[in-house]
Amino acid sequence: MTRRAALAASSVLAGLLVTTALTGAPAAHAAKGMEPKAPKEFVALSDADPTILQEIRYFTPHNFVGEPVDGYRQPMCLVTKDTAKALHRAQKSFLKRGYTLKVYDCYRPQRAVDHFVRWAKDLQDERMKAEFYPRVEKNRLFEDGYIAEKSGHSRGSTVDLTIVKLPAQPTRPYVPGEPLTDCAAPKSERFPDNSVDTGTGFDCFDTLSHTEDPRIQGEQRANRHLLKTTLDKAGFKNLPEEWWHYTLKKETFPDTYFDFPVSRRSLPR
Repeated sequence: MTRRAALAASSVLAGLLVTTALTGAPAAHAAKGMEPKAPKEFVALSDADPTILQEIRYFTPHNFVGEPVDGYRQPMCLVTKDTAKALHRAQKSFLKRGYTLKVYDCYRPQRAVDHFVRWAKDLQDERMKAEFYPRVEKNRLFEDGYIAEKSGHSRGSTVDLTIVKLPAQPTRPYVPGEPLTDCAAPKSERFPDNSVDTGTGFDCFDTLSHTEDPRIQGEQRANRHLLKTTLDKAGFKNLPEEWWHYTLKKETFPDTYFDFPVSRRSLPR
């Protein structure tokens, strides 16, 4: 048996889709009829801190793909226990200041990343371009780094999030087919979001989304820095190209990529 085949067989027995830095390639999906399961180190964020708001965009059609993404069976945030504890620490700090965290995405199965890759290669599908990448040609999404074949989200310690001023007002649901607005337009013109104004919407494929972009000033810049400094203290590091993207510095699984579905049934009992 080859090394890659042995790794694939091992991942099936473990109930996981595993990708390691050693092989650099994903193992096969779990055997037919056997969905991968999360290891004991994963939890539902709502169990660790029910005060953190959740708006799981990839469970809905309101995302750059324009449809629910593969692997999102329930609109919930799954993360490693260490990540949940760190988010809870940050949340306590935000609550004292009159804010709450809101997560857009947490653990992301490899099958969801694969969905992104298939979509990015289909240059004819630009149904959500007007909102999420109005100034970027779709054939440059790989080259410009907006889409990749692997994501740190699949390791369970990365989250996409923002902050909301309390008391939080509800955000209306997206209606498929409704007119789209540039994600970098003024907040009053963008799709409504109950979060603070950070200069762009979530998942805005634009250099304005770079955390320290000098064009972002005033209240928008202050909001980004409030998010960043508080999460830094809680043990997270920011991806400079995305103001919303944070990874726990001491990741539980720094070299492992999972593929269990986003569902409570995926969690250990």
